[in-house]
Order: sequence, then C-alpha cells, then structure tokens
Amino acid sequence: MKLIMAIIKPFKLDEVREALTGLGVQGLTVTEVKGYGRQKGHTEIYRGAEYAVSFLPKLKIEVVVESAGAERAVEAIASAAKSGQIGDGKIFVVNIEQAVRIRTGEMDNEAL
Repeated sequence: MKLIMAIIKPFKLDEVREALTGLGVQGLTVTEVKGYGRQKGHTEIYRGAEYAVSFLPKLKIEVVVESAGAERAVEAIASAAKSGQIGDGKIFVVNIEQAVRIRTGEMDNEAL
C-alpha cells in the first residue's frame, strides 16, 4: 500500500477528486495548509500599506491506494492539478505498513 500526499492549489480540488474517483479511489482526506516553495509568496496592499505574504494557501490531499495503482493515482493527480503556473504543488509517495478499518477490523488492502 502507498500513501500519496499531494499539495495543490485550492481551486484544483474538484478536478483532482474527480480524477481519483475515476480510478476507483473511494476516499481521501483534505487539509487546508499554508506553505511556500519557489513561489516565495507575494505582496499585497491592505489599507494603503504593502506587506509580504510569505505562506500561500494550499490544500493537502492524502489518499492510500494499493501499490499496483499508485502510479496511476499519481499521474491522475498530477494531470488534474497542473495549471502550468508556478506553485502547482508537489506529490509525495510513502510506503504504508499496515491499515486497519476500525469499524470492522479489516486489515490492509481490505481496509481501503
């Protein structure tokens, strides 16, 4: 099993969710996060004063998939989240040793 964590622009969430649903992914977790990379933030003007916004709003999507489907899930996220502009985000893939569905006690792939 693989945990796929993707940091994306907020307005791309629906496209990414639809792409994952098309692959048969049944659930995902979304968290509102802030961060910066090469984008380095930007400046805004508030009440006539200019200030720097260092951390930009992003969404972190976490989904666990069977190892065999991880590459397709990564490709689906990448294509759905891509705008071609700086700050599109990153995708990380991590091995998962065990998963347990609390309600039923199902383990590993059956728990997904």
